[in-house]
Amino acid sequence: MPELPEVQALVTDLGARLGGRVLDRLDILAFAALKTFDPPLTALHGGTIAEVVRHGKFLDLAVDATGGQRLHLLIHLARAGWLRWRATAPAPMPRGPGKSPLAARLVLDDGSGLDITEAGTKKSLSISLVRDPREVPGVARLGPDPLAPEFTPEVLAGILARAGRARIKGVLRDQSTIAGIGNAYSDEILHAAKMSPFKPADMAPDDAARLYAAIQSTLRAAVERADGVAASELKSEKKTHLQVHGRTGQPCPVCGDTIRQVIYADSTFQYCPSCQTGGKPLADRVLSRLLK
Repeated sequence: MPELPEVQALVTDLGARLGGRVLDRLDILAFAALKTFDPPLTALHGGTIAEVVRHGKFLDLAVDATGGQRLHLLIHLARAGWLRWRATAPAPMPRGPGKSPLAARLVLDDGSGLDITEAGTKKSLSISLVRDPREVPGVARLGPDPLAPEFTPEVLAGILARAGRARIKGVLRDQSTIAGIGNAYSDEILHAAKMSPFKPADMAPDDAARLYAAIQSTLRAAVERADGVAASELKSEKKTHLQVHGRTGQPCPVCGDTIRQVIYADSTFQYCPSCQTGGKPLADRVLSRLLK
């Protein structure tokens, strides 16, 4: 799943490609991906893309439509969605459901544009056309952006205090608490902070300061690495630089201990016991059931 650094890289890339361009149309193939009906997609016809911005993990293509109104095309790529720039006129749209991973196609007035795809069978990608980004529920409930100037150590301390005994791993991933951090970068942040994923959020001030520093350094380094990387290479760039996430059984690059994982019903996270938990493996409920 693309997280804040990858979405920010897409914002930079798409802003350069799409800014000032005129839209011809947006074709939808996976109709379940379209979450809104008013305004209609035809309102985009002839509009000019003014800017591309980010709200957490949401891409926002701001369009100055004919008639003077500004519309916002919000795209959330979810777990398996992606964008591919197309420099030439598109081929005919595939016919029938299940024939292609293509979910939608944005076409500019010269035929170039974006193909919006989603792999796999679990379809979660969402596309919304709204007058105000906050009309999209996922945007309306977003917490503060961790790279915004107003996200200070004091703001994080308040978030942690309100979260109480909740596990810090879940707090970092909660988009209504902090926007843009997902499963991968929460693993990386906690590894950098030398902190157990199961640590309660209401922590000592020194620990909160260390966590804040890890959030900033981890995300800013990832954003800097991703800047200018082609969309087709962003996924591999991200994977190459991960320290613990997705590296179960491999040696920790910091201490050499074996990276372990904990499996939940719908997700898995990784950590280093020596760096994060005093050398003690965390309880893995799935593994425990298998060993009974």
